[in-house]
Amino acid sequence: MNFLKKLFSSQPSTPKNIYTFNVKCKRCGETITGRVDLANDLSADYEDGGDVYHVRKVLMGENRCFQRVEVFFKFDANKQVIEKDIIGGEFID
Repeated sequence: MNFLKKLFSSQPSTPKNIYTFNVKCKRCGETITGRVDLANDLSADYEDGGDVYHVRKVLMGENRCFQRVEVFFKFDANKQVIEKDIIGGEFID
């Protein structure tokens, strides 16, 4: 019965291994939400000792603006963001 409640509940659950972020497109001003799956999307960066991970995502909004927003993240061994960079937009906290 508890399974059915979770299946049909209206509240979305966010897994702990997902990092979500919001960016604003520099061209049209649209807010875009992005996600990083910390279990599958990260790549090990062996040049920095192996305990550092990085990911690159390219986002595009749903409006008629086809500007790409490119984000780069670096994570430490505990999957905490230690560095972030963006091209074509700005981060929204």
